[in-house]
Amino acid sequence: TAEFNNVRSVTEMPEGDDAKRSFHHGMFLEPQEKKRSVKALVVKQAKKTCSCTPAKVKDYVFSFFPVLQWLPKYKLREYLLGDIMSGVIVGVLLVPQSIAYSLLAGQEPVYGLYTSFFASIIYFIFGTSRHISVGIFGVICLMVGQVVDRETQRAGYDLEPAALSVLTGTAAYVNTTISPVNETSQKLLCDKTCYAITVGATMTFIAGVYQVAMGFFQVGFVSVYLSDSLLSGFVTGASFTILTSQAKYLLGLDIPRSNGIGSLIATWINIFRNIHKTNICDLITSFLCFLVLIPTKELNEHFKSRLKAPIPVELVVIVAATLASHFGKLKETYGSSIAGHIPTGFLPPRPPDWNLIPNVALDAIPIAIIGFAITVSLSEMFAKKHGYSVKANQEMYAIGFCNIIPSFFHCFTTSAALAKTLVKESTGCRTQMSGMVTSLVILLVLLVIAPLFYSLQKCVLAVITIVNLRGALRKFKDLPKMWHLSRVDTVIWLVTMAASALISTEIDLLVGVCFSMLCVIFRTQRPEAPLLGWVAESETYESLSAYKNLQTKPGIVVFRFEAPLYYINKECFKSTLYKQTGVNPVWVMAAKKKAAKRMLREKETDSDGNQTSISLDFVSEPLGFHTIVIDCCAVQFLDTAGIRTLKEVCKDYGEIDVQVLLAQCNPSVRSSLIRGEFFKEGEDHLLFHSVHQAVDFALGAQGHSGTSTSK
Repeated sequence: TAEFNNVRSVTEMPEGDDAKRSFHHGMFLEPQEKKRSVKALVVKQAKKTCSCTPAKVKDYVFSFFPVLQWLPKYKLREYLLGDIMSGVIVGVLLVPQSIAYSLLAGQEPVYGLYTSFFASIIYFIFGTSRHISVGIFGVICLMVGQVVDRETQRAGYDLEPAALSVLTGTAAYVNTTISPVNETSQKLLCDKTCYAITVGATMTFIAGVYQVAMGFFQVGFVSVYLSDSLLSGFVTGASFTILTSQAKYLLGLDIPRSNGIGSLIATWINIFRNIHKTNICDLITSFLCFLVLIPTKELNEHFKSRLKAPIPVELVVIVAATLASHFGKLKETYGSSIAGHIPTGFLPPRPPDWNLIPNVALDAIPIAIIGFAITVSLSEMFAKKHGYSVKANQEMYAIGFCNIIPSFFHCFTTSAALAKTLVKESTGCRTQMSGMVTSLVILLVLLVIAPLFYSLQKCVLAVITIVNLRGALRKFKDLPKMWHLSRVDTVIWLVTMAASALISTEIDLLVGVCFSMLCVIFRTQRPEAPLLGWVAESETYESLSAYKNLQTKPGIVVFRFEAPLYYINKECFKSTLYKQTGVNPVWVMAAKKKAAKRMLREKETDSDGNQTSISLDFVSEPLGFHTIVIDCCAVQFLDTAGIRTLKEVCKDYGEIDVQVLLAQCNPSVRSSLIRGEFFKEGEDHLLFHSVHQAVDFALGAQGHSGTSTSK
């Protein structure tokens, strides 16, 4: 016995949990005492949260307003030039994109400028990332625009012009005489553009409240379920929807935006039905803009290491197109659709429409999640690259306030945007001061330059939006590499992309998350479960199916299950174990019982000794092994079904004289086995710290048994 104790690792269970300890080679593993008093934990947390000292108040204020931390330490000579250069360049790029993406969100151009202006200032105050650019993001604008279109249709703004004018006039007359008689008349007192920004601002407010609540309750873990492949597929699929929504502007068609499931297909059907109404002037303008924008964008990317700043080709195109439209009188002559009047200055603040909150509350959930997931992931990515830290929780506060506060100033939802962040980083950005410079550039446009864009054609804005989708659409080129790295991630990408493009962007997020979780479940439902062999002159065991020249020990089967053992895969565990060992103990026992019954019947009917000996030989047929070692290194946890399954396996194999040993169980699994009363007094169930020790014990035990038998 003393000889075996030097080899094996035994789990003893004397009276009392404190006496539990593991032995191996004279090594004692005594579990830590865990104090699990919920009351004490709650009291401790409450004292920590509610305690108020001057130092704690100061820390809280400085952490909530990061600008108070980094601004006093700002190094003018070292940081200012880079921040000014990057801020001006991003501002110049952001002006045309803000105007263009306003169409995508179903808003007037000036509201896009408002949104970019306020978002840059607020992130300057609350943000912890030095490099990300917060403002308009195409996918978010698309999702906002879909809700805006739906709500404007519900409010009756898509009626025929004659009917609409009659209703508006009636409402105005009623308003001058008596109180409004119905809700529709009351809504029509505000025109379509006014109502559209009211819907957008209300949804922006709710999305911001969700994001601040996520930060307050520290539920940033939700973003864990949005994998990189899921987000990439979502953005790529949404890019198809964005392209589709802008196609009508390229052709100068006046068709309503389709919403709901299958909107992409419905939009293309409407486009082809009205293709004969194409405005040739808009089509030619779109073609010329593509000819200028795409090659210049490619040159910017190709020579970005040599260029100190990217060529602001979008601004050049907008200026040139505006001049051509103004002096060529394209609207009057050819009926081209133009941006129209863009007012200077700011509109007075106005609260969101509280009556609209029930209509848009659900729509704001995916917008809030996508917004904070992209912002947090970009913040962490650039912080890691440049060697500083960001607070994910504070980033949620920052993006939340970038939506709540601007919603009172006629703005719509914002988030971080990768393309502008890359430009900001590559042009010398050092701190959040760059965002303040960007807001000053947009302020200059709002106060002075905005009215000059009156004659700008909408098709030019659509071209700018579509050209900026190149990065998302290029993901198709990465599919072979992604497939080679992970087929599961590739399938998730394809499913999410297809759902986003063909079903709807609102439903797609739920589809993607559910499909990702199903993939995880399926991978644990039928995991790899190989037999292991010994690597000569070592204590290592590896898969026999993966490596050559591995050795097996006589009479011992080593089996590894590469997944948690729980209710979903318990049957897979048993069936795979039976298949790999070639022995199903239930069938062997059934065969033995059947043979024993037949032998008993033969004894009763015939006393011939030869037939009896044949039956006895059948009953005592050898199995080829006496021990199964289960390598549990990949079993992260057990549930009650998993513990019960291990008990059944040990019991069933024990009935046919095969012992089952467990090796390399982590502390969580060992604790589950103890709590589940896996080890019973008088039974020799053993735990081992390595497969090699379990195999040595099995060989020693078999040798000792053989010696005892011969004696």
